[in-house]
Amino acid sequence: MIDASLGYFINPLVNIVLGFVLLHERLRPAQWFAVLIAALGVLWLTWQGHHFPWIAIVLALTFGFYGLMRKLAALGPLEGLSLETLLLFPLAAAYLAWTAIIGNNAFIQADFAMRLVMMAAGPITAIPLLLFAAGARRIRLSTLGLLQFIAPTLQLLLGIWMFHEPFGGARMWGFVIIWAALALFSAEWLLRSWWIEPQAAATSHAPTTD
Repeated sequence: MIDASLGYFINPLVNIVLGFVLLHERLRPAQWFAVLIAALGVLWLTWQGHHFPWIAIVLALTFGFYGLMRKLAALGPLEGLSLETLLLFPLAAAYLAWTAIIGNNAFIQADFAMRLVMMAAGPITAIPLLLFAAGARRIRLSTLGLLQFIAPTLQLLLGIWMFHEPFGGARMWGFVIIWAALALFSAEWLLRSWWIEPQAAATSHAPTTD
């Protein structure tokens, strides 16, 4: 759970880089500095843990590219999600059939209440994806990343308090470094959005005197 939360914390910075490389969005010095600090945090976790944080990095990259594709897709949110589901359905159906054949299908073995919970996972997953797809097409990719801090925070708290996963020492400091990068990016973005750009717009529209 904590590894997954790390991936989602890194994801906003992955969105920044993807926006720069593929969408030619201009990055400011503070944003580059935030990416550098996050990279140092990943290197710290790799060095202290003696292994590369593959789960976090793969999750951040795959979700970052998913956000990019949803931003560029010509299909609407509902149509796009329907196409994604249609493409994945044969793989999911084959997997479920295989687990049923070997007697390892959790849905078949579960009681009635758990089956209801498992069926509810469909709309619980689909509705946020629809909202994500709708929002991704309306805002900058870097802004999209800024709004994705809530989920990893909840995951981290669940990992620590509910699942009692180890979190402390060197691992905690790696997260602190990445959080510092996110704080820098967020502060710069808020300062520019709430103060610098409105001031510049007001100045440009101010009446001039001869």
